[in-house]
Amino acid sequence: MALTFLELDEKIQILDVGAFATSEVPIYKTLLDNNFAHLNAFEGDKRQIQEIKKIYGPRVSIYNDFLFDGSKQIVYFASAISGMTSLLKPKIEALNFFNGFNEFGAIESTESIQTKTLDSIDQIPNIDFIKMDIQGAELTVLKNGLEKIKCCIGIQLEVSHICLYENQPPFGEVDVWLRSQGFVPHTFLKEKKWSISPTIFGNNYRIAGNQLLESDVIYVKDPLNLLSLSDRQLKNFAILSHHCFRSPDLCIYILIELVKRRVINREHLDLYCNELNKNTNK
Repeated sequence: MALTFLELDEKIQILDVGAFATSEVPIYKTLLDNNFAHLNAFEGDKRQIQEIKKIYGPRVSIYNDFLFDGSKQIVYFASAISGMTSLLKPKIEALNFFNGFNEFGAIESTESIQTKTLDSIDQIPNIDFIKMDIQGAELTVLKNGLEKIKCCIGIQLEVSHICLYENQPPFGEVDVWLRSQGFVPHTFLKEKKWSISPTIFGNNYRIAGNQLLESDVIYVKDPLNLLSLSDRQLKNFAILSHHCFRSPDLCIYILIELVKRRVINREHLDLYCNELNKNTNK
């Protein structure tokens, strides 16, 4: 079910900061495939640009900029495939704590660059959903993009439990700030644990022990405060919940509010629930 009865007047605007092209399919891809959304991708590392264009074609607007706070910064370039290029300096003792990370995070070169803020880029529309994986710089980008994200419904972040970079905000600090902006945690998409050096399990340092390293987490606008959201935001919220978060219970909760507002008919809600029951019982 594609929730076409919601009849969007304009496409959902997705922001992917650190749009590193990997084999991992982003959760928003189904929105692009169904022509529900447009992708705005920021990737300061030129080595990644061609692959992003190849994957998304006309469905993406690409910005070869480093988002941060608008100041001049040093970029620490790791290998193109490591995903550890960052505006923050690697913390050597943290890299050495985990098996293999002194290699993953090895710096090949540095470059002085001028960063931009999200709010300073006029071409970017107001954003509805954010995916961000920029090695510790996520919170700074969000704080300097409050105008662009004022209509945002959901945010996917990589958060760190053991910080691999100097001056990197840990999970708790990120969580407190997002809650202050009206977001609450919805679900963990992925939890990454890693083995602690020098212990290696089964001769493979990728076999994890119990130590938490980082997690991909989804934050959403507080569902207990739906009255603060516009009809458009609620429609986007329902579509994101169904297609991206795989959370039909949250979707139904939002559809009920849309029925109360007479934005959709009760029959649409019943149809969604019936289809959900059919699929669940298969």
